[in-house]
Amino acid sequence: QVQLVESGGGLVQVGGSLRLSCAASGMIFRTYDMSWYRQAPGKQRELVAVISRGGTLNYQDSVKGRFTISRDNAKNTVYLQMNSLKPEDTAVYYCNGHWGIYTHWGQGTQVTVSS
Repeated sequence: QVQLVESGGGLVQVGGSLRLSCAASGMIFRTYDMSWYRQAPGKQRELVAVISRGGTLNYQDSVKGRFTISRDNAKNTVYLQMNSLKPEDTAVYYCNGHWGIYTHWGQGTQVTVSS
């Protein structure tokens, strides 16, 4: 059974930093494209960052230069380093793994940026 477990969320002040982690199990992690999504209250879930199985990176424009996605295939973990956080970054952040027809989601971790 595939499991994605996020951690690292919390309350942070404007300009602060957080590092999210997503630990995967039950899947061949290195074969998956891994992503972070977020969903703010009353809004649709949106893609934040992607790291392909080959290491190609893509970011939503609003987080470029502030967020960094990375992965450690030896630890079956994907990370999202978030710097210079803004109130508009407040959301539940979800980890996603995608391979072929398969896609898996974590349960989400809350990030709240206070001004």
